[in-house]
Amino acid sequence: MFKKLVWISCLVPLMALTAHAQTKVLRIVVPYPPGGSPDSTARVIGEKIQQGGKYSVVVDNRPGAGGTVAVDTVKNAPPDGLTLLLADSSTYSIAPNVRRKSTFDPLKDLKPVSLASTSPIFLIAKPETATSVKELVDYLKRNPDAPYGSSGYGTAHHLAMELFKQSSGLKMTHVPYKGASQTAPAVASGEVIATFAGLTLANAFAQGGKVKILAIAEPKRSALAPNIPTIAESGLPGYSIVITLGFLANAKTPDAIVKELNEEIAKAVNSPDVKTKLNGLGVEPASSTPQKFGEQIAAELKSFGSITKAANIQEE
Repeated sequence: MFKKLVWISCLVPLMALTAHAQTKVLRIVVPYPPGGSPDSTARVIGEKIQQGGKYSVVVDNRPGAGGTVAVDTVKNAPPDGLTLLLADSSTYSIAPNVRRKSTFDPLKDLKPVSLASTSPIFLIAKPETATSVKELVDYLKRNPDAPYGSSGYGTAHHLAMELFKQSSGLKMTHVPYKGASQTAPAVASGEVIATFAGLTLANAFAQGGKVKILAIAEPKRSALAPNIPTIAESGLPGYSIVITLGFLANAKTPDAIVKELNEEIAKAVNSPDVKTKLNGLGVEPASSTPQKFGEQIAAELKSFGSITKAANIQEE
C-alpha cells in the first residue's frame, strides 16, 4: 500500500509537468500602447484563447513607426505560429500607402490568420454647427476651409474626412491631434467643426449634448447604433470607410498551423462573453477565414491608396 501511495504521489507532479509542457506560449504583438481599443481587444480575445487550455497568452505592446516596430517583431519571429500580430487597417492598409519608406508588404511579409473585429467610426459635429450630414455640407459651403480634427496625420480618421471632402467636393483645413481621445473634446470646445470618432468616445460627448453624432462611415448601419444613418444614405452615395482589426502571422508559417490558429480565434471571437466585451469597447466581433481576411486587406490597400493619392497624403 505504501509503495502504491509513493507511486501515485510521484505521478501527480509528472502529470502536471506534462500538461504544462503541452501548453504553448502565444505572443500577441500589438502596434499600440496599452489601454487603447486594439490592446483591449487583444487582451479580451487572448484571455478567451487561454481558457481553451492549448495556449498561455501574452500581449506584447510594440508601438512606433506607424506599426513597423510590431510588424518587424512578427516578421523576424520563428514561423511557428506562436507570435501573432493583432493590428488594424492603419497598420496593414494605410501605412503602406502613406509611408514613403514603408519597409513591409502586408501580403508578402505577413500571412493573414483571421479577422477579429471591425471598428466603426462616426462623423460628429457641434450641434450648433450641424445636426445632419446635409447641414454639415451646407455649413461647409458657407464656410470653406473650416477646420476639422483627426487622430493624426495619415490615420484612418484623417483619411475618412479626406474621403468626405472628396465625396462632397468641399474644402476643409486639417488639424491633426495626438490621438483619437483629443478629437471629440476639440469638437465640443469649438476648436474644430467636425471629426470622426469611435462609438465609445462619440457617445461620451453626445450624451451630454456637447456633440451630435451625424452618421457612420461604414456602408451599412451598425448593430451597436442602429439609429445612426450611414454617410452614404445621408447624401453622399458610395461613401465607405471600414476599419478592420485582425491577426497575422509570419509569412512562412505553415498553413496547418494557420488553420489551427484560425479555429482557436474563431471560437474565442464568436463566444457570447467575448462578443459582449468587444461590443462594450465599441467594436463589432467578426472572425473570418485566412483567405477572406487576405482579400479584405487587398481591397483596403486599394481603397485607401485611392484616397491618399487623390489627397496627396504621404509622409517620410
